[in-house]
Amino acid sequence: MQSNPLRIGTRGSALALAQAHETRERLMAAHGLSEDAFEIVVIKTSGDRIQDRPLSEVGGKGLFTKEIEEALLDGRIDLAVHSSKDMPTVLPDGLALTAFLPREDVRDAFLSPKAKTLADLPQGAVVGSSSLRRQAMIKKLRPDIEVVMYRGNLQTRLRKLAEGEVDATLLATAGLNRLGLEHEITSHLSVEEFLPAVGQGAICIESRENDEATLEKLAAIHDPETQVRLDAERAFLAVLDGSCRTPIGGLAVLAGDTLHFRGIVLKPDGSEVHEAEETGAASDAIQIGRSVGEALKARMGPGFLTEH
Repeated sequence: MQSNPLRIGTRGSALALAQAHETRERLMAAHGLSEDAFEIVVIKTSGDRIQDRPLSEVGGKGLFTKEIEEALLDGRIDLAVHSSKDMPTVLPDGLALTAFLPREDVRDAFLSPKAKTLADLPQGAVVGSSSLRRQAMIKKLRPDIEVVMYRGNLQTRLRKLAEGEVDATLLATAGLNRLGLEHEITSHLSVEEFLPAVGQGAICIESRENDEATLEKLAAIHDPETQVRLDAERAFLAVLDGSCRTPIGGLAVLAGDTLHFRGIVLKPDGSEVHEAEETGAASDAIQIGRSVGEALKARMGPGFLTEH
C-alpha cells in the first residue's frame, strides 16, 4: 500500500470536517486501511473569511472551493471533499467530480422556539437565512415575514437562534443529521412545497482527472445513484447559472431506471415563480436536467436572471 498518506482537503467548519471524516471512514472500510493512511488538510476559503455580506455580492459559490481547488492543482492534496450544493457547474481544467457518497436527506429543516412550522409563525416574524433560494421561497409562502441575512457556520446560526436574534431559521436537514443535531429540528419542509438546492444532501469528491491511483481508491466508495441524480441537477443549474443572485431549486428522484426532475426559479422577493418538470430514462439524466432548464429559461423571458 502507499507509503505517503492520502491527503484529503476540506474546509474547517464542523460540518465540512464531519464530511471529510465520513469520506475517510468509507475509504478505510473499502480498502482495509488504518486512519494513519490518510491526512486531513484544512484549507481556509474566501467564503469562510467573508462573514459580513451576502456571498452573491462577492463572487458566489466558487468562494468555498477556489483555494481548495488550487491545492488540488498544485499537488498539496490528493482529493477534496465538498458539499455538492457549494460546487460551481464549471470546474478548473484537469479537475473533476470523481465520486459521490450516498445522498442524505434532501429536505430543508425549520428551526424555531416559537412555532412548529413556517405557516405557524406569527405575522411579521423574523426569519434568518443566507440562502437566496430559501429567502425567496419563504417570501413566496409568507410575504408578511421579514427575512434577514444570516451568515455564519451551522453552530453560529443555532446560537443566534437561541439568543433570539431571529424567530426562526431554515437549515439543511443533512447537515444537522451529519453533526448529530437532528434534535434541533422543529419540523421538516416537504420537497413538494419547498424544493431544495441543487445537490443538497450530497457529498461530492473532487480530484485530478489524471490521478489514476486516487481515482481507483474513490471508485470503491462511489454511489452511482447519487451521481445520476446530481448529473440532472447540475445540468439544470448550468443552463440557468447566469447569475448566482438568482434563487434556484431543483431535485432529481430515481425510481428504478426512471428519473423525475423538477426545477424552480424565483425572483428574490418571491413575487414571480416558474416551475417545470420532466420524467425520462435515468440514462438521459443530463438531457432531462438541461431540458427543464431550457423550458424555464424560455418561460422567464430575457432579463429575469439579471434584473435584480
